[in-house]
Amino acid sequence: MGGDPYVSATVGERGGTEAPDPYGDQPLLTSTMTKGFDAVPDKERDRLRLYLEAVVAARPAPVHTTVAFNAVYFGYDLGGEGYGGSPLCLDDFPVITFGECAPVLPVGAMVCVATGSDPLYAEIVYREGAHPEVGDLGDVPAWVSGAPAGAVGPGRPGNDAAPRRRELLVPDLHAFGPALSLSPAQLHRLRTRRRWINEDGHVVVDVCYPSLEAAGRDDLTAYADHLLTTAREQLLSPFVPVSLAALVGGTHDDDLRAGLLGLLDTVRGILNSSAGLRTWGDYAMTRTFLADCWRDTGPLGGDDLRSLAAAVEHAATPGRRRYGLTAPVTVFTAVGPRLRGFPGATELLRGVGYAAAVCQANVALADVVHGESDQGLFENGSRITLDDAFEGGGVWRSHHPGDAEAPGDPLTPAGRGWTSTLSAPPQPEPEAELEPVDLPLADDASLGAGELLRDDVQEIVWRAPLRLAHLIDGWFPLHPYVVQELRRSHGARPTVRLELDHVGGAMDEKEAMQDVTAELGDDSGRLTGIAWPRDFFPGLIFELRCLRGGTVLHLSTTRLEERVQVGDRETGHCYDPRVLTREDAPGSDRHGDSAVGLGPRQLVMRTVRRCGLLTLDGHALMDRSVLPTAVYGRRPARSQADALESAVAELLAERLLDPALGSRDAWGQPHFPARDREPTIPLIGYRPARCRVIRPWGGTDTEPDGVGLLTAQFVSGHLRRLRPGCSPSDAQRASFREHCRSLGKADGWELPHGYTFVTEHTRGR
Repeated sequence: MGGDPYVSATVGERGGTEAPDPYGDQPLLTSTMTKGFDAVPDKERDRLRLYLEAVVAARPAPVHTTVAFNAVYFGYDLGGEGYGGSPLCLDDFPVITFGECAPVLPVGAMVCVATGSDPLYAEIVYREGAHPEVGDLGDVPAWVSGAPAGAVGPGRPGNDAAPRRRELLVPDLHAFGPALSLSPAQLHRLRTRRRWINEDGHVVVDVCYPSLEAAGRDDLTAYADHLLTTAREQLLSPFVPVSLAALVGGTHDDDLRAGLLGLLDTVRGILNSSAGLRTWGDYAMTRTFLADCWRDTGPLGGDDLRSLAAAVEHAATPGRRRYGLTAPVTVFTAVGPRLRGFPGATELLRGVGYAAAVCQANVALADVVHGESDQGLFENGSRITLDDAFEGGGVWRSHHPGDAEAPGDPLTPAGRGWTSTLSAPPQPEPEAELEPVDLPLADDASLGAGELLRDDVQEIVWRAPLRLAHLIDGWFPLHPYVVQELRRSHGARPTVRLELDHVGGAMDEKEAMQDVTAELGDDSGRLTGIAWPRDFFPGLIFELRCLRGGTVLHLSTTRLEERVQVGDRETGHCYDPRVLTREDAPGSDRHGDSAVGLGPRQLVMRTVRRCGLLTLDGHALMDRSVLPTAVYGRRPARSQADALESAVAELLAERLLDPALGSRDAWGQPHFPARDREPTIPLIGYRPARCRVIRPWGGTDTEPDGVGLLTAQFVSGHLRRLRPGCSPSDAQRASFREHCRSLGKADGWELPHGYTFVTEHTRGR
């Protein structure tokens, strides 16, 4: 299996560097990386780190995590062509027309700006708040620092369901190489008109967010949303080096989102762990670049950076007074506008140079705070902290006297400017906190009912799932026909030989064949004293056989075609999704079933899964308003209710829970979908995302029973660049067309010139 036996070019052969090529023999992104940085083996990390370090060194602006992801996913060429050296289809890029209110454009967005004449291809490489009340020299009104999108004044958050926020976007107009870049004359004309970009080559727009929650998303989540919606065609292009769909094994939205967030986490981890890079937030710069800035004696060099740090340190220091005590002073300074006040800085702050200057200034301030203060408290009595990382390139708070405030991490934005304008709510009397309760499952009796498959003169065969109570106490119910057969032939408490067949699972000899006791009543009975194998879980489906007249029961599991992961559970065997949702929740395992000791996030997940309306495929939907009562049995203390609400917001933002709308009937029962003429209510839903489990590169795991390839490496299907003069075979052309169809593309797609397609395969060491 695999592609043509041609050796593709490397970046080193084409551009004079040893960094690997995204279109090389081995893809830089692997299926393991979709699970996040911590899951990636060192060998894979090292290859990706080598490439990303070269990207950061080659790009003229600090490289955001999303931009670094773009480079490796869309095939950024280090030889000077940028994305123009890849076969990407420019028609897949979203076309942006700036008007009174612009759409959300996160850092990393690749766009085609409609200018009325020549299209302007750009990659957004930097983004910050550009509030109109921030002064020209960086002075910031207190309420602006840390204010939510849509805020209209001190302590006034606004009530617009679709809030707006003025933002400054820095596009890299040369990211697509010389062929797709505007000429200096064209660029000068656009800057002069100030219609699409301003005189600095930046875009200042009022961004309209669909919701307040959307405005509060972090950069990586916002970019994932952008790729999965606005730029979906670009994300699923068959011309990328290796498709996200190939890495996660499908095109289901849940799988794509989880895999994409995992890749972004991997890229961020690589940048943060590089010894040759420094990061400010999600922006990475080379240490060499920062050192050169400190040594530079020109505008925005070391002297100006030291001057900036001194100005921030002393901004709130009161002047001498002859009588009385000085009142507390707080000053907020925005880095971006403040840099414009340095002589000779204007030209350096044009284009992507602005992003570089802002990030290096913030790193310089952070180093001064770390090196010359005690958690932000300086010898002059002022406390310096980062208050807002987004507005104006970063708002720093200078407060004197600083020793009156509680210490904390000075580089964690606290938004004290905004919170200082909010009226303090009255302090309620302390409430006693409650312990969580475990309400019985409302559908326990009907959950996981068995199914009779065969009843003839030779045997009785039935199918049933394993329940949590069975797993904890070591028993399993018998079908009524089996109870009658055993009781008639062997009495009320016979010893039964239980034979377990669990192909592909972990099981020792003592578990494979057990002598257990059958406790038989008139109409019901069960097997007791069962030692369940360690990888059995609630919902695992059994097929059981009992020969008539015998005392042997054969229990077997059924393998799936491929291993899957459902929620936190990975399995290669058939399961009942309803039982899995109800009884494989946080706090439930073979050792017990209790909510005591769980944190707010786990309590929310447990309660939604156990108490929500349950569908046949394992979805659970719950009335959001009754969640606190369901967790604690009655209305809990305000602090506990607030903790649950915060946990719900986090889980919704991470897509571990989904929002929905239902209705409530006259008896108070929720329904989904919402019924006509019933009041609508917000629901929160648990949706068990089922995704294929793919072996990692260099993995040494085998199936528990020894089935599988030892040290197999899984290679996703990917494009590979060919040496000049080489061409792909007809088989690889056909494989590429099939790959396109798997991505939902219509017929007619062909391999781009100079590339071949390597099919999905495993490789042994």
